[in-house]
Amino acid sequence: MHIGIDVGGTHTDGVLIKEGRVMAAAKEPTDGDLLTTITSVLRKLTAEAQGHAISSVNLSTTLSTNAIVTGTTEPVAVFAIPGPGIRAENYRIGDPFIVLPGAIDHRGTVTGRLRERDVAPHLAACKAANITAYAVVGKFSTRNPEHELFVADLLRPQAQVISLGHRVAEQLNFGRRVATAYFNSAAWRAFHRFAHALEGALAELGVQTEVNIVKADGGTMPLALAREIPVQSIFSGPAASVMGILAAAPQSEDAIVLDIGGTTTDIALLLDGTPLLERDGITLAGHPTLVRALQVTSIALGGDSVVRFEGGAFRVGPDRLGPCMAAGGPAPALMDAVNVLGYAHYADTERSMAGIRELAMRQGSSVRECARQIVDTAMGILSRAVGEFLALVNSRPVYTIQEILQERRLTPKQVLLIGGPAKALAPLVETALELPALVPPHSPVANAIGACLTRPTQGVVLTVDTARGRFTAPGLGIMKTVPRTYTLEQAVAEARALLSAELTRQGIRAHADDIHVLQAESFNMVENNVTIGRNIRVRCQLRPGVLTTLAA
Repeated sequence: MHIGIDVGGTHTDGVLIKEGRVMAAAKEPTDGDLLTTITSVLRKLTAEAQGHAISSVNLSTTLSTNAIVTGTTEPVAVFAIPGPGIRAENYRIGDPFIVLPGAIDHRGTVTGRLRERDVAPHLAACKAANITAYAVVGKFSTRNPEHELFVADLLRPQAQVISLGHRVAEQLNFGRRVATAYFNSAAWRAFHRFAHALEGALAELGVQTEVNIVKADGGTMPLALAREIPVQSIFSGPAASVMGILAAAPQSEDAIVLDIGGTTTDIALLLDGTPLLERDGITLAGHPTLVRALQVTSIALGGDSVVRFEGGAFRVGPDRLGPCMAAGGPAPALMDAVNVLGYAHYADTERSMAGIRELAMRQGSSVRECARQIVDTAMGILSRAVGEFLALVNSRPVYTIQEILQERRLTPKQVLLIGGPAKALAPLVETALELPALVPPHSPVANAIGACLTRPTQGVVLTVDTARGRFTAPGLGIMKTVPRTYTLEQAVAEARALLSAELTRQGIRAHADDIHVLQAESFNMVENNVTIGRNIRVRCQLRPGVLTTLAA
């Protein structure tokens, strides 16, 4: 049996799945005490397991994203070691942003010294400012992390978290790595509160099992690794929603996916049934990063979005003052209007009627006309957001988790809705988007299903220096010698073989086509105007996907 839990900003959903069947589901409000919320959901699910072993617990969460979006992260000091030829100020982020001397070239050779006296004055200033979160990033640190490790050793006595560039991302791109390391430290504390609550809940219930966190690219990673690289968990909630659709209602055509929650709606697109991917990395708060993620956009519109009558017109959202009035909230919300129109009979419909009636009196219309205008306003917001997202996607090459496609316009044939209000809003969305709407089974907990059934995205990275005859695959503990004639093609084949063997060793089923080559680069190394060899780097990963689809 497997457990999946999605910790959202409004609700925490959970499912217990056995052999592709949902055996139990649970939903709790996400309140300030995460330990209580997660423990409550886990207690309900483990009780339904009736003593059977739990093989895994997978989780997704929007807590790290929310911390960044709402600006509730803590100060991060960034130490950048760009080397020659880069204007580090172009990548300024964090406060303070400190540029240090020292340099490492593309082969990983130290070409400029970094001394303690270069760093010490900045340490003292950061300590005086009570800064405890740091990011240290050097150019070409993935080929030689010596300078990053040196600065980290100096920072350690005064730091609670230090994000190192070579640990948060393996790709070469100094600017994006600076931002990635910064956000990793910025999100660290919010994620650790979540991880601590999770471990407390598991301990209280005596559950000992594999625990994974959904990544932004639709894969999973072990909780221990997520504690070190929480930036990879950003947007894990929307990723789980998309993977939930793949498990609950596999598609073969272009489609729109809407995950409608209490506060927001996440919009994703499927190309021939396959999720789109931000290939180079998502942009957070205006800064491009190296965090690979499914292509998703969010709007501040949900079932609990508050409704106001201002300036002679209705406004829906962007904020939420609590649940809708039907569920005991303080102000009328979108879901109350849906209740009044009869698309739902959610909770206390009389309270919905009372709230909308008050708005109607202010507008001078009937209650039903008032509710109709509110719903039309909300559907207008949704239609515009979907149209703008489609236009953006179709304005550039489209990448999916399967392959790169060019000159292919995405033309949705239907819209798939999940989330709490999905069933009630489906006929309204169908009319607004002029597309057939489908609400898959278990749609209120589809995100938890996605978290539960998302498979790990195990990967392998290898580097080769043919001049020195050196081959390394650090994640597998492999170091060996290769001939000077070793080629990029050989490296790609060997990386695929190594990953396939590792997946077999871990008991993860995968076809050869499921192994995706994310990076395959070969650079000539030149000394004294003579090519002395090649620097090769290959990175492979198991494609994101689901372990199984739900049984009919």
